[in-house]
Amino acid sequence: MSWITNFVRPKIKALITTKDVPDNLWAKCPGCEAMLHHAEMVKNQNVCQHCDHHMRLPIEERLKLLFDEGQYKLVELAKTTTDPLKFRDRKKYTDRLKDAQSATKRKDTIVVAEGTIGGKNAVIAGFDFKFMGGSMGAAVGDGLVTAARLAVGNKAAFIVIPASGGARMQEGMISLMQMPRSVIAVELVKEAKLPYIVLLTDPTTGGVSASFAMLGDVHIAEPGAQIGFAGRRVIQETIRASLPDGFQTAEYLLDHGMVDMVVHRNDLHQTFAKLLRLLMNTKKDKAA
Repeated sequence: MSWITNFVRPKIKALITTKDVPDNLWAKCPGCEAMLHHAEMVKNQNVCQHCDHHMRLPIEERLKLLFDEGQYKLVELAKTTTDPLKFRDRKKYTDRLKDAQSATKRKDTIVVAEGTIGGKNAVIAGFDFKFMGGSMGAAVGDGLVTAARLAVGNKAAFIVIPASGGARMQEGMISLMQMPRSVIAVELVKEAKLPYIVLLTDPTTGGVSASFAMLGDVHIAEPGAQIGFAGRRVIQETIRASLPDGFQTAEYLLDHGMVDMVVHRNDLHQTFAKLLRLLMNTKKDKAA
């Protein structure tokens, strides 16, 4: 083999070969449209360092953010009927479920985990918006009931983190029945005199906001989160009037008494730890 084959040809090939660049290396901020490096986004919990816009955060990262030292145990949820109505639109519901399960590596949108926050026992039921828009079907109802019973059994605070477009239309009335089921789950916790706290994230809409999401003892929202029932356009067309700026945002709801506090993502763990110490301050704790 000559030096041309061993040395010159590889050098020329390297110059003309296009290097693959990862698709997720950069992202554009929806707030200020600044280009953000992926590594910096992850480091800053998906909050823009330029305009402080809070982008959506994967549920796994939320759990790490809230639980002490990022440590928690996932709770195995029972399997539900996958397609009770044999629903089909442009695509079979079973195929949509398979696609969502393949993309997210989970059975459904709800994730239940247990651990401690500020040293206090806590059970969190969180939504993965990437799974069919966080829509609420029978699996969500089952998950919420399971999480509520676990919280009561462990004498733990119950925390819900919705991120949803509302009820799952492919399950029809079965999906709508999860609204009263979720209310029953909340009542189980309240009857046990345990804290029920809701962290409202972007978006929290539809049947989710019309049921368990607005029944918390304390409502915390992330900055800029969209919170409401129907969409802005639908409301404007219905009432035939313009809506105020910032309508259905976390800050608007705070000003109108629907949310107790709007908390920056970096301060969430500290805020939850403080709340649980106040709400779960037993006689034993006081004596200590």
